[in-house]
Amino acid sequence: MIQFNNVNQETPYQLLKEKYDEALNAGQKGIEAISISSFNKEMNEVNSRYVNLKFITNDEFIFFSNYDSPKAFSFNSHSQIAALVYWPSINVQIRIKAKIKKTSNDYNQKYFFDRSEEKNALAISSNQSKPIDSYNQVKENYNKSLKNDDLKKCPGYWGGFSFTPYYFEFWEGHESRINKRQIFEKIYGVWEQSFLQP
Repeated sequence: MIQFNNVNQETPYQLLKEKYDEALNAGQKGIEAISISSFNKEMNEVNSRYVNLKFITNDEFIFFSNYDSPKAFSFNSHSQIAALVYWPSINVQIRIKAKIKKTSNDYNQKYFFDRSEEKNALAISSNQSKPIDSYNQVKENYNKSLKNDDLKKCPGYWGGFSFTPYYFEFWEGHESRINKRQIFEKIYGVWEQSFLQP
């Protein structure tokens, strides 16, 4: 699930919360899964991956990851991202464009301290996306961390990312294919609303 804190009162955020609640009530599985697409300027390459969105705090969307991962290097290279949510239980897709940045060390430490030791052991023991000899080695590294590491201290190579949208598209599918596509785009600090043809 996604934790909403001090939900922004502007229309696209209120509509997002409304659709989230509808999907949650409809029994949507993996409701916190969100696809993040980024561009790495050095490699001239676009990449996408799913992450677990943990918080929406006012106008910020927050998830956590390894700061030495490929996606982190992409975010450092080019701070503009695209995000995508699809909740099939209500046949709604939400497209987002945003700027991304790291959360503060203090924020990371507080969140890490409150997590389970099992989750923290994995965060500490994994060199995310780096090659390894076998899956058994992954498990050995995890068990070693679980026994030996300070599991309440957030390592410097792990933490949060926060992105603030400047564009939303709410796509609502219909059997007739007369799909509803509602756009919100922030222009000079003001959300402009429009519609797209299916």
